[in-house]
Amino acid sequence: MVPALSSAAEKKVLMVVTSASRMNDGTPTGLWLEEYAVPYLLFAEAGFKVTVASPTGGKAPVDPRSLTDAARVSGWAKAAALLENTRPLDKVQASGFDAIFLPGGHGTMFDFPGNAHLKRLLNDFAAADKVIAAVCHGPSGFVGAKKADGTPLVAGKTITSFTDAEETAMHLVAAVPFLLETRLREEGAKFVVGEKWAAHVQVDGKLVTGQNPASSAAGAKAVIQLLK
Repeated sequence: MVPALSSAAEKKVLMVVTSASRMNDGTPTGLWLEEYAVPYLLFAEAGFKVTVASPTGGKAPVDPRSLTDAARVSGWAKAAALLENTRPLDKVQASGFDAIFLPGGHGTMFDFPGNAHLKRLLNDFAAADKVIAAVCHGPSGFVGAKKADGTPLVAGKTITSFTDAEETAMHLVAAVPFLLETRLREEGAKFVVGEKWAAHVQVDGKLVTGQNPASSAAGAKAVIQLLK
């Protein structure tokens, strides 16, 4: 008997959030809630099964600046509840998932680039030609990540992320370890800058990137389209 094709209800998405709660200058940081919650709810609505992991596991820190809109935050309660007990990255294998999604928040700039387990996962997703997606500062996870042939994960890829202009506008250039747009360009990415704070998503094959929090929904919808 020929096995049935996988349905949308069976698709599994791994969402990886930051464990870092402070920037270099001591400013509280963490996950930008919108960039996780909006995609999570869209994935759930599409019938996908979502697993949430982080570098250290356990409770994931949320940037307090992303909690100022009480009405929106209230609507994200179901998604936020999963942040209380995330899975450690070293306990997760790419083989169990159809896509990986990296939400941002400045915290990712501190614990994504140097995380060997995240690099292993990204390498495995790329080698298996699975969907890889990230939004805002989430693409910091791509920094230093290499494909099986040793080339940077983003080399030659058309992508976007939180831009240098947006970082400058937030007066946080001195608080982060590097400028994400600049670093991704250095690794060979074909970086596309959109209007500051406006929704902007790039899709290059199975690589999906969003520029900022406003890009969260469009980025998730692009992932859903690829998986369906």
